[in-house]
Amino acid sequence: MRPSVSTSTQVPDEFDRNVPRICGVCGDKATGFHFNAMTCEGCKGFFRRSMKRKASFTCPFNGSCTITKDNRRHCQACRLKRCLDIGMMKEFILTDEEVQRKKELIQRRKDEEAQREVQKPQLSEEQRSIIDTLVDAHHKTYDDSYSDFSRFRPPVREGPVTRSASRAASLHSDASSDSFSHSPESGDRKMNLSNLLMMYQEQGLNSSPDSKEDEGTGLSMLPHLADLVSYSIQKVIGFAKSIPGFRELTAEDQIALLKSSAIEVIMLRSNQSFSLEDMSWSCGGPEFKYCVNDVTKAGHTLELLEPLVKFQVGLKKLNLHEEEHVLLMAICLLSPDRPGVQDHERVEALQDRLSEVLQAYIRAHHPGGCLLYAKMIQKLADLRSLNEEHSKQYRSLSFQPEHSMQLTPLVLEVFGGQVT
Repeated sequence: MRPSVSTSTQVPDEFDRNVPRICGVCGDKATGFHFNAMTCEGCKGFFRRSMKRKASFTCPFNGSCTITKDNRRHCQACRLKRCLDIGMMKEFILTDEEVQRKKELIQRRKDEEAQREVQKPQLSEEQRSIIDTLVDAHHKTYDDSYSDFSRFRPPVREGPVTRSASRAASLHSDASSDSFSHSPESGDRKMNLSNLLMMYQEQGLNSSPDSKEDEGTGLSMLPHLADLVSYSIQKVIGFAKSIPGFRELTAEDQIALLKSSAIEVIMLRSNQSFSLEDMSWSCGGPEFKYCVNDVTKAGHTLELLEPLVKFQVGLKKLNLHEEEHVLLMAICLLSPDRPGVQDHERVEALQDRLSEVLQAYIRAHHPGGCLLYAKMIQKLADLRSLNEEHSKQYRSLSFQPEHSMQLTPLVLEVFGGQVT
């Protein structure tokens, strides 16, 4: 029985793909292994025709011609002899019927692939338009270089290392012994913009026996972070105005949604600048790269630090596409259960439409990613818990005039009017 063969064979594993492929017959550029030898297309075709015709050639010279790219047509006998010498085998040549079956198989596979492409979940034109609108709005209201963040009060990081700093160092040491070189679960090295503000608000609120060493520098970073939060709130407002349907809501509902969700959207948005390598979050240059030391040097506790960093790490590890990220921000902002919202049904309808777009995008771009949507929605639940902690810290801070006076009018307006 004739063995099952093909016109070409795979390149052996030991073949170095970086080495130029040379035809073993004529020295021309080879296209692969054909009939068990590395050859060019010309010698491949010559061997096939010669074998199928059972051709018999006679060398007009002495039977030892040197075959090259330029003279390979001059002596068919020596060319065929060279083909056999390098290992080309007639058993590897397909019959006409086998060639036809192979062509049909290739065509059938192409047709099946085309059919799968047609059946693949697709976004509607309206859904694509919504995504494009949100991505464009995000680009216009978020610059990871923070080039337009100016006229701010500078960060002040000077100050003694407190007991909280020692605790942070200990936590860092424990984390370094984890199975990860930069443990994403340690939660000791970084936080985002709003989280930094929360932590600086703790200074002076949780007194300890060694709190006197921090007097005079306790909230040294608060003015700068307040300016950074204020800047971010303005960007969130700009993004919200571009969400389809947001402008059609009443002014009261727009304000209620923004006041309740601003800090959550800031947390989501800042994740794009969060680094898993060193658990740092950057607002541009090195002087605006915030790490745990910015918190601990001000004497803050680590009560909020761990859950905040875990949230950032968990969100980062989802590896969301930009389209999914902006949809999640819009869904977060349009939550009908926010305090002060009046037209719940209208807000819910807007959120449902965005949720459908997100699910459609996931189906189209993440085959088999059936759990991704659920994981993303869980992040919104995590944000609610972080938002509650932020509100508690803000209320405590606002009771101290010497601290609340460091906040900007916009921060006071947005966070001061939250309904609890």
